[in-house]
This record gives sequence, C-alpha cells and structure tokens, in this order.
Amino acid sequence: MQITETLAEGLKREYQIIITGADLDARVTEKLVEAQPEVAMKGFRKGKVPMALLRKQFGPRLLGEAMQEAVDGAMQDHLQGSGDRPAMQPDVKMVNENWKEGDDIVVAMSYEKLPEIPAVDFKAVKLEKLVAKPADADIDEALGNLAASAQNFETKKGKAADGDQIVIDFLGKLDGEPFDGGAAEDYPLVLGSGSFIPGFEEKLVGLKAGDEKSIDVTFPAEYGASHLAGKDVVFDITVKEVKKPVPAEVDDELAKKYGAESLDALKGQISERMAAEYTGAARQVLKRKLLDQLDTLVEFDLPSSLVEAEAGQIAHQLWHEENPEHQGHDHPEITPTDEHSKLAVRRVKLGLLLAELGQKNEVKVSDAEMTQAIMMQARQYPGQERAFFEFIQSNQAAQQQIRAPLFEDKVIDFIVELAEVTEKQITKDELKAAVDALEDE
Repeated sequence: MQITETLAEGLKREYQIIITGADLDARVTEKLVEAQPEVAMKGFRKGKVPMALLRKQFGPRLLGEAMQEAVDGAMQDHLQGSGDRPAMQPDVKMVNENWKEGDDIVVAMSYEKLPEIPAVDFKAVKLEKLVAKPADADIDEALGNLAASAQNFETKKGKAADGDQIVIDFLGKLDGEPFDGGAAEDYPLVLGSGSFIPGFEEKLVGLKAGDEKSIDVTFPAEYGASHLAGKDVVFDITVKEVKKPVPAEVDDELAKKYGAESLDALKGQISERMAAEYTGAARQVLKRKLLDQLDTLVEFDLPSSLVEAEAGQIAHQLWHEENPEHQGHDHPEITPTDEHSKLAVRRVKLGLLLAELGQKNEVKVSDAEMTQAIMMQARQYPGQERAFFEFIQSNQAAQQQIRAPLFEDKVIDFIVELAEVTEKQITKDELKAAVDALEDE
C-alpha cells in the first residue's frame, strides 16, 4: 500500500492511494481460509470444499469487501498518522476505472482538514453584565394584566361595543332552511373575540337588549363542514342582554384563581418569574457581546466546504420562513447571498472555536443534563412523551441537536468565569432595548 500527497494548499489535501493486486488477493485468500471450515457444497463434506471452487463461488463478492476494507483502512491509517481531522467526509474516488482483477487499485482521496485553533487570552475578554430587578411598578402592571384576563361581565344599558359580551339566541338558515349546528339559546359571545365566522360579530356591534336582527354572512371556503363551506347564510339574532367587561379585583381571590394562596404569594411568584425572564434576557445580551469579542480576538483559516454548507442551510431555512406555505423541498434551487455567506463565516468560525475550547478544557454535558433537556422538550408533546423519549434515545442525530446548545452554553459559562466581568444595574425598559438591539444587528 502506498500513499502519496498530491495537493497541500491551505486546508485542502489530496492524496493518491495505491493498493497492490497482490495485497487484495492476499486479503481475499485470508477470508476464504477463514470461511472454509464452515462451508458445505453439494458433493463435498462441510469444510472440504476445494479452495479453487470457493474462490470461483465467493471470490467476486469477497474481492469487493476486500477493496472497501483496504481503502477504508488506508484512509484511517493516514488520518491517524497525520493527525488531520477532516471538516467533512473525505471524497474518495477510484482513478483506474478500467481496473480488472489482479491490477493495482489507484484511489484519489481529498478533503479539507480542520484548522489549528489559536489559544485565546480570556483575560482580554471584557464583558458588561446587565442586571435588572423587578420593580414594584412592573409587578403591579403584571397583576393588572392578570386581573384583566380574569375579567367578569356586568349588565350594561345601551348599545353593545367591541369587547362587550352579548347574550343571544340565534338561528342560522341556508336557502331559507335551518342547518345543523346553526342554532343556540342564551349564548354568551364576546364581540371581537373571533369566536364566530368572519363578519358575524362585527354586525352585532351597536345592538342593545331586546333587539332582533337578521344578518347575512358567508362561511369561509375552507370551512370544516363541506355543506357550509363558501355558502351564504342568514342568522336571525335576538339580543337577550348586553354586558360590559369589568376587571377582577386585585385581591386574594384573584390570587387563588391563579393557584396562589394569597395576593402576597402571587406577587412573589410574579417577581420570581420576572427575575428569571430578566436573567435570561441579560444572558442573551452577554452571550452576543462575548461572541462578538471572540470573533475579533482570534483569526484562522476556515474550511470552505463547511462555510458553503452552512450558507446553504441558512439560505434554505430563511427561504422556508419567508414561504411557510411550502412544507416540503419541492421548490426552486436556493442560492445563498453574500449576507448568507457572511453569517455562515461567523457561525463556522465561532462553532469551531467553541468546540475547540470545550474540548481542551474538558467541558462535558452530563447524562443528567441531557435527560433534563429531553424531558423539557418532551413536554411539548402531551400524551406522547414516552414515544418522544424513545425516539431521542434511538436517534444519534436528534441527541446531537439537543446536546449541541447545552455544550455551547457550558463553554460560554466557562469563558465568562475567566473573563473580566462588570455588572450594570438597569431598568426593565433598558434591558428590553438592549435585547431589541440584538435583533437589529
């Protein structure tokens, strides 16, 4: 076996691998000798089939296996000896396509290797950690929102307005005849809630208790009941009562509606939730600023194959976000733009850097952390948690999708611990502005 380097340009490497015909023949013979004791053929006792007959019967298949094993072995030996880590699966092609049994095999192997990552001076990383605490006004605002959500309705005089609740009897008719599901009595409907088909609620605004009215509406073309889809119908309406929304009182009773023992306990829960939200938002800002600094602190060559693949993935993902009606991949070819490529360069660079820092500093994601993350995701599939858990356990790619962000966050935490970090107290609005600024960059 002979390996010759034919290209060493930047991160690109190309090699010619020659595997002799004698080596292949020896590999096939070894496999035949190993299998001979277990082979039985008509006219021969088990283990007594002549080698020539075995070679004729099984030689072609074993030759294919020997060729694959020889090429794979040569590639692995080279990678172990050189220390190269291919950025993607090496491209291996047979050169002498007119090869016949007994000839040497000539294979071309090419790949881009991962670059050497320079050391990072963590002391040069200077970060500002934003700290926001829930103010009393923030908690009061949240309580007001909860009270509005838990609103009651009280009878009012006069005309119904958007947001009011009206109690109605209604009867729907298609071509003058009542249809199934088109009638109800004493039905409480909040105007503007979108509970009924388009055009229904809007035509009830301005009515008052005791009014009777017939309204014309059209069922949507995609309506679930096919006999009503796209049909023009008439609803006879009788208004029984008009009610105005009244926010619930901010008291212990409101707290109990939301599972708290008292108003003070509810305030405590709101404060804890807000604090956690503020901490998460502040971490987003800190992480972005850290990644921005790391992007400028170190420079190294990037495998073009990884950048091109990442740019293609970014372009593909953004295209689907802009065209949500296309669920599959039966769409025109998507060509990455310069902006996609620029973002891909950053992602690949930071991804390689964080992976290297994590590996060198033995950052690991524990089994307990993985299990917790899987369980949190499983909650998104009520009733199917067990099936989701089993799917993740049997799917290495799915496991990696969960492990990757956990690993990245742990590497970020490791760097922050070593960096120079100062804290800055800010308000909720200032924190929101900082997070909004990330989306504009």
